[in-house]
Amino acid sequence: MKKLLKLTVAVLAGLTAVGASAQDVKAGEKKIAMCIGCHGIPGYQATFPEVHKVPMIAGQNAKYIAAALTAYAKGERKHPTMRGIAQTLSEKDIADVSAFYEQQAQAPAAGDAPAAPAAVAELLNKGACASCHGANFSKPIDGAYPKLAGQHADYLYAALKSYQTEGNAYVGRGNAIMAGQVKQFSHAELKAIAKYLGSLGGELRTVPQSKMR
Repeated sequence: MKKLLKLTVAVLAGLTAVGASAQDVKAGEKKIAMCIGCHGIPGYQATFPEVHKVPMIAGQNAKYIAAALTAYAKGERKHPTMRGIAQTLSEKDIADVSAFYEQQAQAPAAGDAPAAPAAVAELLNKGACASCHGANFSKPIDGAYPKLAGQHADYLYAALKSYQTEGNAYVGRGNAIMAGQVKQFSHAELKAIAKYLGSLGGELRTVPQSKMR
């Protein structure tokens, strides 16, 4: 009887968790008006701090999206537009929006990922990139780390450089671990890493969203 009771409680808890998650996603869909103007347009390019495609966030880990938005709100990630948007969001808003985008993951292309050129493989090993972002760079060891496979290469390059930036009021990312890894590379090396990661098949995508909602 005790085993049956425990099993019933576990099942009910699971159903409650699923219901809460679904509610978060549904609520998040109503809160993305400020996101779709950039992240809901395939191929849309930003011009700050340089020209690059805005990152694909559909299919990204919810835990990572939430952490990134919180960092923008606190100024740990320096980007005037993103900070302005993030500061208007409550913790619940951030959780809902993050849940909405996470569930839009696409199935990665079948087949083995292309092997990195020897020089790039050496750079990836030097940076211990797979130790956090996963062997295929699409299955991070923790949801707080982003999926990288298939992300726009020009965005990845700009993002990686931002961890090298110090003393700039508008550009830079305050993450000691990433800064320590990235600062050992030249810009040419970062571009090579970004190009390879962008060439991989992954779960990220841009889902077109109409502003007329």
